[in-house]
Order: sequence, then C-alpha cells, then structure tokens
Amino acid sequence: MFDDIKERIINLFTSRLTILTLVFLMLGAILVHRCFQLQIVNGEKYLDDYMLKIEKTRTIPGTRGVIYDRNGKILAFNKLAYSVKIEDVYESNKYKNVNMNDTIMKMIKMIEKNGDHIISDFKVIVDENGEFAFSVEGTSLLRFLADVYGHKTIDELTDEEMKSTADDIMEYLSRPNKDGFAIGGYKDPEDKKSDFICGKGYTMQDWLKLVTIRYDMKLTSYRKYMGTIVASNVSSKTVAVIMENAEELPGVSIVEDTVRHYNDSKYFAHMLGYTGKISSEELAELNDKIYQETGVEEKYSLNDVVGKGGIESYMETYLQGSKGYEKVIVDVTGKVIQTLESEDAEPGNDVYLTIDRDLTIVVYNIIEQKLAGLVSSKIINDKEFHLSPNASSSDIKIPIYDVYFATINNSIIDTNHFTSKKAKDVERKVYDLYCTYKEGVYQSIRKELMETHTPYNQLNEENKVYQSNIVALLKKNGVILKDLVNNDDPTQKAWAEEEVISLSEYLKYCIAQNWIDVTKLEIEEQYPDSSQIFASLTDKIIESIDKNSEFQKKFYKYMLLKDYISGTDICKLLCEQNACEVSIEDEDRLYKGTISAYDFMKNRIDQLDITPAQLALDPCNASVVITDVHTGDVLAMVSYPGYDNNKMANSVDAAYYAKLSVDKSNPQYNFATQYKAAPGSTFKIVSATTGLMEGVIDLNDTISCLGTYTSIEPNAKCWKKYGHGPENVTSAIKDSCNYFFYEVGYRLSTRNGTYDEQAGLDAFYKYADMFGLTDKSGVEISEASPEVSTKDPVRSAIGQGTKSYTTVGLARYVSTIANGGTCYNLTLLDKVTDSQGNTLVEYAPQVRSTVEIPGFYWDAMHLGMRQVVENKSYFGDLAVHVAGKTGTAEQIKSRPSHALFVCYAPYEQPEIGIATRIPFGYSSDYAAQVTRDVVKYYYGLAEENDIVTGVADTPDGGVSNEM
Repeated sequence: MFDDIKERIINLFTSRLTILTLVFLMLGAILVHRCFQLQIVNGEKYLDDYMLKIEKTRTIPGTRGVIYDRNGKILAFNKLAYSVKIEDVYESNKYKNVNMNDTIMKMIKMIEKNGDHIISDFKVIVDENGEFAFSVEGTSLLRFLADVYGHKTIDELTDEEMKSTADDIMEYLSRPNKDGFAIGGYKDPEDKKSDFICGKGYTMQDWLKLVTIRYDMKLTSYRKYMGTIVASNVSSKTVAVIMENAEELPGVSIVEDTVRHYNDSKYFAHMLGYTGKISSEELAELNDKIYQETGVEEKYSLNDVVGKGGIESYMETYLQGSKGYEKVIVDVTGKVIQTLESEDAEPGNDVYLTIDRDLTIVVYNIIEQKLAGLVSSKIINDKEFHLSPNASSSDIKIPIYDVYFATINNSIIDTNHFTSKKAKDVERKVYDLYCTYKEGVYQSIRKELMETHTPYNQLNEENKVYQSNIVALLKKNGVILKDLVNNDDPTQKAWAEEEVISLSEYLKYCIAQNWIDVTKLEIEEQYPDSSQIFASLTDKIIESIDKNSEFQKKFYKYMLLKDYISGTDICKLLCEQNACEVSIEDEDRLYKGTISAYDFMKNRIDQLDITPAQLALDPCNASVVITDVHTGDVLAMVSYPGYDNNKMANSVDAAYYAKLSVDKSNPQYNFATQYKAAPGSTFKIVSATTGLMEGVIDLNDTISCLGTYTSIEPNAKCWKKYGHGPENVTSAIKDSCNYFFYEVGYRLSTRNGTYDEQAGLDAFYKYADMFGLTDKSGVEISEASPEVSTKDPVRSAIGQGTKSYTTVGLARYVSTIANGGTCYNLTLLDKVTDSQGNTLVEYAPQVRSTVEIPGFYWDAMHLGMRQVVENKSYFGDLAVHVAGKTGTAEQIKSRPSHALFVCYAPYEQPEIGIATRIPFGYSSDYAAQVTRDVVKYYYGLAEENDIVTGVADTPDGGVSNEM
C-alpha cells in the first residue's frame, strides 16, 4: 500500500500535466505580481505617464470696477455667474462644418429650453418683418463689413462689398467654402453637386444664431483653449443640462464668470451705457490707447467685455481690471491636472459719479406722470382731429381713435399672437376681420395699378398713405434704385411734388428710365417687355407690403376708423393679452358694457397702466438736467423713456433689442444729450446781454410792443396779439415779449445805418459763446454739437432762426446765468478710487469761460427771471424762491410746440440750475410744472409720496402761448 502511494506521488511529480500546471501557476503568479505593481504600486505614476498632457495658459479676467452715485449708492456692479463656452476641438476634414454646426444647434436648444439666450453681438438682426437687417449704420456698418470680408481698413472695401445687404452677409458666411460655415443644405440631399441653399433647414432666428457663434469663433482664429463665450449668466438648469450632455457636446463647457448688473436700470441706462463683447474696432482703439499711455501692448483681446456707450465706455480703462493668468497642465478632456504657475488678476477701479441716484429716480417718475396727465388732458372722444387754419399748435387734440391705434402701432398689443393656438375670442375675431380687410386693400391696389390710374392728389387719405408707403418700401428694398432717380425730372416732380400723376404712371416711367432693378423681380421671360415687368412689379408690391409689419399695421388704423373693429375690441385685446394692468372692476365693467372704451382707455393712461412711452403719441419724451451752479457737477440727467440695459449687457437679448429698435418713443435715444431743437424764449437772456453790452439798448430804454413787428418782411408777430405796450429789459424778460427782442436783433444788425444780417448774427454768436452755447457742455458721454443761428438775426433774438441746443447745453447756460457769469464745463465724474477705497483721481471744476458784464445788468436780468416765476400761480406756494425763463418753440404747424423751462434756485443765493425740455410738449408751462415738482422734492418742500403718486398728474391751468 505504501509503495502504491509512493508510486502515485512519483508519477504525479513526473507527469507532464503536473509540470505544465506548475509552469502555468508560476506564470500566473508572475502576472498577478506584475499587475499589482502596475496598477496598485505604480498605477498613478504610469497613468500620468500614459495620459496626453498639454500645457495651457489660461487668462483670468479682472473684476470690473463698481460705479457709484455721489452718495456711495451702487449703480453698476458685478455678479458671479456661469457662462457657456465653446472651443474648436474638431479635426479639419470634410465633416468638420457639419459636426460643428450640429453641436452648436444642440447646445442652442439646450440653452434656450431653460429660458436663457445666446449672446447676440452680431451686427445683423431679424427685424419685425422677419427679415435680416443691419443693426448699425454709417461708419460702424462699414467697419463690420470690412471685418466680415477680411479687410484691415474700410478703404479696402470694394464698391460691391460696401453695398452688401444683411442677406448678402448671411449668405456669404453660410456658403460651403473656405470663407463660409456651410450652414444650410443641398437642393438634393443625395447629390452634393446640386445647388447649396444657405440657411436651408433652419429658421431665420436659428440661422442667425449659428452664424453669430461661428463668426465669433472665426474671429479668434479657432485657437484651441481660447474658446468663445456663447451664453452668459445662464441658469442652474442650463448648467446641469450642459454638463449632463457633455459627451454629446464636444468642446462645450461651463465656466465661472462675472456679469454686469445695473440697479434701477431704466433710470440710468442712457448715462451708464452697458457692457458687451469687444469689437475689432474697439480692440484696436483701446490697445492703441493703452500703449500710448503705458507702453503695454495688447491688454485687450477679442474675448474681452468692454463698455458700450456712456460712462462704461468713457471710463473703460479705469473700470477694466488687469488680467491674471494660470499656466496649467491639462489632459485630453481639458481637466487641469497640474498648475505650473499663476498670477492673480487685479480688480478694476471704482468710479463715483456726481449723480444723485434718488433725485434721478424721482425726476424720472415726475416726468412720466406729468406726461401722462398732459396726454390725458388732450384726448377727445372722436375719431379724428383737424386743426383749423387760424388755430395754433397749442390747440391740437388727440382723438381717442389715435390712442386705440397706438396700442397696435407701438406693439402694446401683439398682433402676431392673433394666429397663436392660444389666441382668444376677440383676437381670433379681429384677425379674421383683418384678413378680409387686407385682401380688399390688395385688390384695390391691384385695380388702381392695372385699371383706374387715379392721380395721387385725387385719392382719399387712406389710399394716399398706401401709395406713398409703397414707393418708400420699393426704395428701401432696392427695387427702385433711388441713387438713379433724377429729382429734377419733370415726371418725378409730377409724382413727388405736384402729385398730379398716378402711381401706375410713375412706376411705368421708372421702368422706362431703368430706375427699377429687374433682378429683384420674378420674371420668367428672358427678354421681358415693359408690360411684363410692370405685372411682375405689381406682384412684388403686394408681396412686399404683405411682409412689412409697419404697412400691415396701417390696415388696423382704417379698420378702426371704418368701424370694422371698435374701441371696445381694442380694450378687450388689452385684457386678453394681459398687455397692461387692468383693475378687476374695470375689466368686469368693460365686458358688461357699463364702461365705454373711451373711459376704459383714459383710466389706463390716468393710472399709468399704459405709459406715454408705450403710446408714443405727442408728447412721449422729455429730459431734465440738474446742475450744481458753482461746480458744474451734474446732479441728475434724466432722459424719458429709459430702457433696461441689463438686457443689453453681457449677452444682448436679441428679441428685446429688436423691440427697442422699432419702438416709436425711441427709448435708446438720450433726449438729454442728443436731442436738440430751438431754445425758444430761453435764449432771450443772451439777447438781452448782447443788446446791453453792444449798446443798442440800456436799462432805461423802453420799446413799445405793438404786437406786429413791421421793420422786416414778412412781418414778425409777438405772442401777445395786441402787444404788451412799453417794455424795458426786465419787463421784456418777465413778459417774454417777442417784439422787444425783435427790435434788439434789428438794432444789432443796423448799427451802421444799413441792415447787415451777418453783423447781428456775429454779435449773438459772441455772447452765446460766453454762455457756453457754441460747443458741447463737457459731460463725458456722447453729446450732440449745438447749432448756432446762421440766418435771420431778428427772429434769432427770440430763440428761433436755425439755432438748436441740447437740454444739457441749456443746463450749462442757465448755471452760468445763476452764478453771475462763470461758465463751467459740466461733468458726471466725482472721483476714481481703487478697490480698497483709496482715491486715485479727483475731478475738480473746470471753468470754460466767463461772461464779464456789470453787476447791475445781471440784477436786471435776474429780476426779470424772478418775475417770470412770480407770474406762474403754480409756483406760488414754494417756500424756496425760483427764477427762470420759459420757452415755447414751434417746429412744425401740424405738431405741438416744444416746451422748455430753465431756472435756478434759490433766487437769493443760487445753488442748482435746472433745464427741462418736453419735445412737442405744447407749452412751456408744462415744462415749468415738471420743474416745480423737482424743486419741491430737492428742497424737501413736500413728501415724496405726495409728489410721486404713481398716477397721471393733470396739468395746472394758466397756460401761456409765449414763444
């Protein structure tokens, strides 16, 4: 038995199978040991060695400085946010454009699904007609075109490139070639040799977004790791969905960022501006400026955010922080695995303004409720208003049907929603009526063009509007080549000036003269005759007006006037669309028929549920500038209406921008610094100074106002029909006597015995210059240059002629009057500090000029200005005495005059100067009443709640007609 066991053991060890088993066990042990060494002991080391490592330098932007008001209240600051960035990680092959476009569209859908939007800093927009249009013009447009076509300067643009339309740019960038992004599709998807149709498969909006992102990426030359920010300040939902879908979005990442935020934005937007992505033009200018000042090269790059207008732009180099950097090692996924070196970014400097935040907000609200009260007081319950031949522009009224139409004309009511699946009963009803009416108009236009040929001057008002707008539209669309149109041609004059020929006759003549671009018409024949061209042109007219929203809105006007739709329908549309605040009581009464449409709409205006800016009827704009008369500091600069610059900063809200662009109240326009018009009687202080100093009058002289001034032809009228009687300088200022100042202007022009117009103009210029009225006021934001009168010194003496000034220019003028002749350059800047609060720059008053005249002249003029205010009953209860000068400047007979008022307070020891203008505001009294409430607030003469009530403020009586 033992031998058997022994033999079995010997056989086991000598067996080939045993030997093989032992060999495999040994090999297995070696393998396990080796794996342990590789994965456990040295795993991290070998993984690091195996992974592709890339050295990358990341720029860390500095935090932008904060903007404060004079009291340290924050106007603009930075918020921590997340942005979506895309980098070019695609291989350069024939599928690159397709893959990149596909990724970008997926990314766009994810971003927009959560309510965020793509940065839209491209200079092309989709306008309200659903067509591509440029958002800039002039030099800015040419600079954009040069960038697109790859030119360094505007001068390198060819004539054809300079004439490029927005459609041309979109197609140029979307073509499948080296300059394009292959955005679209082939006519036959299976045949790559068929025509490529740019934009095919995309909506207009998506096509634009895709071009915008691809263009921004192109500007950085697709440099890896630089990346392009495509959306900023995105929500946590967007952050989550982008990160969850990272594998489907190669090159797309979430980055931590800061975004600019503006407190109380609508009140300060014009003054502050906003921030946005730097343009190539700004890049060159800013880097050149930095180099000239510091010797530092290329501080800015194409991904930087800079100030766009206002203080943000003017103080850009102070506000912009210094960049830091990180030199890191990243793996193939972009994950940082090692930091080699770094330098911290430095925050920008803080800017303190002279502006008082609270004062500015109150002034804005005063303006709004005063304008609402003025508009409401002028409304009459009628369809139309026609000014009688002998009436003045102050007699103009607003028919309620103009108000109804304004709700559609300025897009308070969204007519596009009429075709929505969510459209309600009245929306659907009005849309059906509109479609019927529109077809009737189209038939009428075709009949007029093809059959009746009625001369323009024999048409009714509605058809005149249609035909004049058809010609304007054809010129805008390039169908009529306006550069070729000869304005001296007899037929052209017969249409445009004499109005004695029909539209069809005019258009046929345009065809004969080759003023029509036939390439824009759809003509099947290769060699069409004039009748075929005209037939195609008729089709083009209908097609053009059908696409043009401004033209389409005109139908609603005449539908209202002809009772196709009613004022009640308009009121119900406001309710259905929740277009404005409506009390439950008023809405209930409207639907029950116990309140008229007239009263319902008046209530909306009186309660400021619909603002003057939304209606965009005269008046809908105003501006007020308040200054410290002893320093030139601007305490408030208000332009009404304002806009939300938060929607313009960081990433432009394209829909909001498009809406602003067509808003008829021009909210983006700064009415304090850009709008200029005749100063009216506010100029009479210059005229008085000129007359006194040039010796054509003295303080004891009296001139008897007879009402009609007959020394010039045509005769000039005083605003008081039968005259003021004897007037001296002080009383002429008090009464704003035109006759007195006509005589001053006449005497200044006839000092050598003969009438010399230029001598009078030169005299006025000399003293207007002393008051600062010949150049800009000095404020640090964009400002229109003043225009000095170049003709008619007699009428120029009362503020007419060809002179025009901005509100801020008049503010400097009245400040100079108030302080007795020291003309300061106005300023919005108080100081600059670093992020620790240490003062770096402090802005001191700058004297521009002085008005050197005897003190008793000042006394006489100041007394006259005090008496102006004493004559106004609505100033009677003020504990602080005010001196001022009214001005009512007529611009066009068919619209109300401009209302102006300049003043200072207190009269005894002036501290502040105020200039107020209401364009087309009827009478200077309305501007004066705005100013009165501003003075009340500034000096604490009434509680804020009593001044700013949140409802329309009906004007006081006693309105005068003086110019």
